[in-house]
Amino acid sequence: MSDRWLYAWGLASVAFGGASLVVPLYVVDLGGGPFVLGVLAAVAAVVGVPGALWFGRVADRTGRRRGLVIGALAAATAAVAVVPLTDRIPAVIAANAVVWFAFAAATPVLTLLAVAGAPEAAWSERIAALNRYQGIGWALGLLLGTAWTVGGAAVLSPAAATRSLFAPLAVAGGLSCVAAARTLPADPSEDRAGGPIEVPSGSRVRRAIRRADRFAVRGATLPGSLARTDFRGLHPRRLAARFTPVLAAYFLAVFLFLSGSAAFFAPLPAFLTEVGFGSGGTFALYLVNSVAAAVAFGTAGRLANERSVAGLQVAGLVGRAAVLPLVAVAAPVLGAGALGFVGLGAAFAAVGLSWAVIAVTAGVVVTRLAPPAIRGEALGAHAALGALAGGVGSVLGGWLAAVGYVVAFGAAGALVLVGAAVVFAVDRRTVAPRASD
Repeated sequence: MSDRWLYAWGLASVAFGGASLVVPLYVVDLGGGPFVLGVLAAVAAVVGVPGALWFGRVADRTGRRRGLVIGALAAATAAVAVVPLTDRIPAVIAANAVVWFAFAAATPVLTLLAVAGAPEAAWSERIAALNRYQGIGWALGLLLGTAWTVGGAAVLSPAAATRSLFAPLAVAGGLSCVAAARTLPADPSEDRAGGPIEVPSGSRVRRAIRRADRFAVRGATLPGSLARTDFRGLHPRRLAARFTPVLAAYFLAVFLFLSGSAAFFAPLPAFLTEVGFGSGGTFALYLVNSVAAAVAFGTAGRLANERSVAGLQVAGLVGRAAVLPLVAVAAPVLGAGALGFVGLGAAFAAVGLSWAVIAVTAGVVVTRLAPPAIRGEALGAHAALGALAGGVGSVLGGWLAAVGYVVAFGAAGALVLVGAAVVFAVDRRTVAPRASD
């Protein structure tokens, strides 16, 4: 199978990466405060779960994966193009929801396309390639936003420069639709001879995802976005019936530290705007965060193989918990000049590094704690829980930021720290029985 269609997903990821920040900045320009940004982020996080579930199951039932992907990309492109045409914040929130519904919907279908027709031994490599194209595209979207808004501010007002960025992002989305229509493989329900092609089973795909999903840069700047998880075999009742107390405790920790991360990122564009960073500076800081996460994934993976996975995650969470409130305290002191950018850039890099550690270790911890019969479903539940935590944390962070950013970012750090304490307790509980044997 040709890999040319991966360039289509890379182009789409440019649009998604840029939209992840330009929409919140546009809402700020329209007068939306931190609570509104919290609602914006919460809606985007929550719509992803039904999007992934619905499209994944429709792809299985109909075999029309190609059409589903093109439809999702077209919907996202249209939504990005529509946003700057309205000055109504509720309409912007609705259009943004369409963008992230489409992103979540396309992700599992693209995973199936990546492995269809390939030998199982090559699945992890193919999913890793899909992740790389997505991660590079996402970072390029943030880079485009940085260059466009900085350059545009020289000839336009800052608000007009931000608003004009939707045009190249929509063009990238439109080009991705054209490229997808020309390069996506034919629907795999039949081969050239008219015979059936095996649909990869959920359990085998999930194993390949666990081995290959090491480039989740989107989560570095968009907490609550769904991991690349196969939801087809998710049966909540069976999962709940076989839950162990230790797995439930770890899921509580996940909810806490992902809620804290979302509480930090949801009102962050409004905070950086108030401190004095323009759209270009904000894009640059987000880019630093994403690049730091991407660069650290390999090292985090090696450390996870050499050391205690839970202990490594606790260290990453404690570091993250310390940095989040520090941003609220340091930014007003450092200001928005060169010193401020360097100082906040270091903080954003640290947040990105911590995300790499958390993302690499989370799936491993869930896999080890879950009973073998429900491991695949536990990973699906973990991804869905992350989306729920993103929604709750975003609203909480926006609400607290309306009181004060120090309060909001302090609460975000506290939630992450409590989550780290729960992970530590879970690790002690699972290690102690083995030590006493």
